[in-house]
Amino acid sequence: MHIQFIHTILYVADQQLSTDFYTKLLRKNPELNVPGMTEFLLAENFKLGLMPNNGIAKILTGKTPHPESGNGIPRCELYFYVKDIELEFTNAVNAGAKLISDIQDRTWGDKACYFADPDGHIIAFAEKLK
Repeated sequence: MHIQFIHTILYVADQQLSTDFYTKLLRKNPELNVPGMTEFLLAENFKLGLMPNNGIAKILTGKTPHPESGNGIPRCELYFYVKDIELEFTNAVNAGAKLISDIQDRTWGDKACYFADPDGHIIAFAEKLK
């Protein structure tokens, strides 16, 4: 398999609230922001999307539980390697992210901190330990 592009989509309770949150957290405006989908291009081959629970539920109905039944429950983790973890930590706090774990050296060789977004998705910022 040859993956050419990665598009991760988070299911959210309130598209506008999540769009505002990620605009602050990522310090960039979305490339696409229409009813039913917001998209942020984060790297040449990676896009982060935000889709309302009710939008995806139309596709998933009868096959899986409604996504809103998982609101507030960590359902995924976005793990971002960054240049300045202290800057990203402060920015996440200022953006309204819920602090889960302070900046700490981790056993897998990273210094990382963890937050939750308004829907409970986990966001980590990390630097490689030297």
